[in-house]
Amino acid sequence: MLLEVEKLTAGYGPVTILHDVDLVVEAGEIVCIIGPNGAGKSTVLRAVAGQLDPTGGRISFDGREVTHTSIADKGRMGLIFIPQGENIFPNLTVYENLEIAGSLLDDRSQLNRAIEEVFDTFPVIKEYRNRPARVMSGGERQMLALSRALLLKPRLVLLDEPSLGLSPLVVDLIFGQIGEMNRQGISFLVVEQNTRKGLSVSHRGYVLELGRNRLTGPGSDLLENPELQRLYLGG
Repeated sequence: MLLEVEKLTAGYGPVTILHDVDLVVEAGEIVCIIGPNGAGKSTVLRAVAGQLDPTGGRISFDGREVTHTSIADKGRMGLIFIPQGENIFPNLTVYENLEIAGSLLDDRSQLNRAIEEVFDTFPVIKEYRNRPARVMSGGERQMLALSRALLLKPRLVLLDEPSLGLSPLVVDLIFGQIGEMNRQGISFLVVEQNTRKGLSVSHRGYVLELGRNRLTGPGSDLLENPELQRLYLGG
């Protein structure tokens, strides 16, 4: 078990958003969290990442308890968080964005090799190598965010709303890159508003409602679930 979340309780100030949420990610899996707005999906990622300190429950990563471990220490362990929205440095060049992401690597030669490997995986990113990231499209920025994660060769990527604001064609491209990174051995826990797309590429899915577990199962099974179709797919 790569990630195990047990009875996770978390919120903001006096407001509790998550109530005893359970989920697991096995090594090599893509796991998707879906649910309506306000269900607590992004809060799960923030708590697992270390951006938000849980008030209850237990989080284990690669067999170690990390419930109250900082986001920086989790990053060094191979657990990387890509938040939604502005997840890059728009005024820095693409190369500088990668340099900052690779600051955890041991030496400069290792960083240079890793950046060249990223450019091989994301050719469109290489075209912007010396240009500020702000000139990139939304889809290209999301690819840069993914490439910054790939640079560190993480065990698990927490990815929040990767399709937000993107056209269907670009969404297909982004999820294609997620699939390729997964084939390279990187696991994913994804929060996704596009239920069909998220579940179609996932080994397993979780449905949250009002901060609680509602449904879980293989992604393909959830897509065929009559209750989920009625609630979230317009069936």
